[in-house]
Amino acid sequence: MKIGIPKEIKTNENRISLVPAGAEALVSAGHSVIVETGAGLGGGFSDAQYQAAGAQIAKSADEVWAEANLIVKVKEPIELEWKRIRPGQVIFTYFHFAASEQLTRAHMASGAVCIAYETVELLSGELPLLTPMSEVAGRMAVQEGAKYLEKLYGGRGILLGGVPGVPPAKVVILGGGVVGVNAAKMAAGLGANVIILDVSLEKLRYLSDVMPANVQLVFSNRHNVLEQIANADLVIGAVLIHGAVAPKLVRREDLKTMRKGAVIVDVAVDQGGCVETTHPTTHENPTFTVEGVIHYGVANMPGGVPITSTLALTNATLPYVLKLANKGYRQALKETPALLNGLNIIGGKITHRKVAEAFGLEYHLAESMID
Repeated sequence: MKIGIPKEIKTNENRISLVPAGAEALVSAGHSVIVETGAGLGGGFSDAQYQAAGAQIAKSADEVWAEANLIVKVKEPIELEWKRIRPGQVIFTYFHFAASEQLTRAHMASGAVCIAYETVELLSGELPLLTPMSEVAGRMAVQEGAKYLEKLYGGRGILLGGVPGVPPAKVVILGGGVVGVNAAKMAAGLGANVIILDVSLEKLRYLSDVMPANVQLVFSNRHNVLEQIANADLVIGAVLIHGAVAPKLVRREDLKTMRKGAVIVDVAVDQGGCVETTHPTTHENPTFTVEGVIHYGVANMPGGVPITSTLALTNATLPYVLKLANKGYRQALKETPALLNGLNIIGGKITHRKVAEAFGLEYHLAESMID
């Protein structure tokens, strides 16, 4: 099989979907790998390193898309790339379809086989390809939030960890999943007063046993969310419903109850955001202000630390890329339930229930589409 690795062209996206070691593994298994020139530079890898691993270097994205049976990316193809997609071509990347009907319909029309990293799901419920980037995003959320709390950026002028004699900042985290836990670890380690809200009592009990003393666990309901954000310095949106649009836990009118200069980092922005006033931003222009509250909505946060992110992501994705290449997508999907969960669109049909529900479109059982 010929595997194509195009350069990521979403604004300030410097990650790459395959490292040279991954290219070597695919070539050793008898496959061809074609990498767009310069695609790895942001992640710290040169064309020469890919060539040494046995990959071909393409002069253009058009060449990669035209030749490859399997396209492996980091972020969803943007509008400029849609015209390059061929019917039957397999695209393996983060899609987050439920956040964009335009993106969904474009890929339905393309006839491509769209397998989404974010919905590959193990029997345990773990999302193995989302987890590494959620870990990065959770930790970055605190790092970015701390920066924008500085007065220079319009924040309250609060040091996250305080100093002796001066209380630390209050960090409220909406959601106790991978993003929330990693954010809590970072914020607590810096000395902040941390509150995690979640709807799972089982999860809250577990976190109460493993988190340090400066992390408090609160059941998430409308009353408690409002109470906690009212005097928060930093709010981190870390809510995820697999494949679906994130619920709006913070409404526009709620911002009026918050402190001026407080910061919201909505990591759920890829899935529409869990704060009503959130919209996607870029690393170039990461923030905007509503009702005196700073919003950070960068939709590809891990792209800001591409070396760490590329290595973390490709460690997780390579085994699945090898399965798709070695078996062909139909057989790989049949033999690997976790990968089948990742199938979102095939032949113009939606095979993920949450994506179909998001836009009132017809849902098709994934198994019936690969027989």
